[in-house]
Amino acid sequence: MSELLRVRDLVRHFPSRDGRGVVRAVDGVSLTLGKGETLGIVGESGCGKSTLGRTILRLIEPSSGSVVFDGTELSTLDRRRMRALRRQMQIVFQDPYASLDPRLTVGAIVGEPLVIHGIGSRETRRKAVLELLQTVGLDEEAAGRYPHEFSGGQRQRIGIARALALRPKLIIADEPVSALDVSIQSQILNLLAELKQDFGLSYILISHDLAVVEHLSDTVAVMYLGRIVETAAAETLFARPSHPYTQALISSVPTPDPGRRAQRIMLPGEMPNPEDPPPGCAFHPRCPMAMDICRSTPPRQHDIGTGGTPHLVTCHLFDGAGKA
Repeated sequence: MSELLRVRDLVRHFPSRDGRGVVRAVDGVSLTLGKGETLGIVGESGCGKSTLGRTILRLIEPSSGSVVFDGTELSTLDRRRMRALRRQMQIVFQDPYASLDPRLTVGAIVGEPLVIHGIGSRETRRKAVLELLQTVGLDEEAAGRYPHEFSGGQRQRIGIARALALRPKLIIADEPVSALDVSIQSQILNLLAELKQDFGLSYILISHDLAVVEHLSDTVAVMYLGRIVETAAAETLFARPSHPYTQALISSVPTPDPGRRAQRIMLPGEMPNPEDPPPGCAFHPRCPMAMDICRSTPPRQHDIGTGGTPHLVTCHLFDGAGKA
C-alpha cells in the first residue's frame, strides 16, 4: 500500500511557565501512514497525543522535524500553499460541545469549509451540505437548526460532516467518542468505519481507550511522555505487547469473560513532568523491569517483527535481540 504520510523526528516544545525551560510535549516522533489505513495513537492523558495530531496538521507549528504528506514536505510551505493543502487534511475534535460555533446554523457550520476555499456556488454548496448531513445520519432539516438543539452524538456527527466537506484524504480524529455516552460511542465508531470505506479515507485515531483503537486501527503506536515507545499492527500489538508500558496499558482493559481474567499490571506513580523528564528511559521510574542502563542511557528502537512485518519497540530489553 502506498504511503500517504511520513513523520520523522517531529518535535514540539513549549516554553515552561517560568520561562527557564521547555515542556517536551512531542519529543522526536516518527511514524508512517499508508493510504486507506487507520493509525491509532494511544497513551495516558498528557502524553502528547493531541499535540502530535495538531502539529502534524501545522495547527501548531513544529519546533523541528519533517512531515511529508502525499509527497509534499509541509514545513517548507508558505501560508498560501499550506491553506490549499489543508483541503486534503481535516480534524474531528474531541469535544462536540466546544468545537461548533453556537452562533451559526448547522448548515453554515458544515458549509463553512466550502465557503472558505471558494468551492461551488451558493446553491451547489447548499446541496452539498444536505448530502453531507444525510451521509452522517442527520435529516436535512438539521441544516436550519443550531448546535444547542442537538445531543452530543448528533453534534459529533455534525463535526464529522464538516470534516468531510472538502473530501479530504486524511482525517485526524482526536478522541472522537470520549465525550459521548457509552451507548452512543459505538454508533459514531461504526459511522467512522463506514465513511472510511465510502470516501477512501485514511485516519489517525487518537485515543486513550484501547478498545476503541483495537476496533478501528490497522496499526497502533503507543506514546509515552512525548515519544513513541512501540508500533505494530493492531493484531500483533494486542496479542503480543512487548514494551512494559504497552503491557501495562493492555492489562488494564476490562474483559467481559470472567474466566479470562488477566493479572493487571499496576504502575506506580504518575507520568513524569514533561518539563523535567527522567534521564535515560523516561519510563524507568515506573517500569517493573527497569535495569541500571535504563536509568542513564536512552534506549534505541528495535525491530522485533517477523515475516517482514515491522514491530518497533524502543526498550533496552531488546538490545541485541533485533535490528537497531
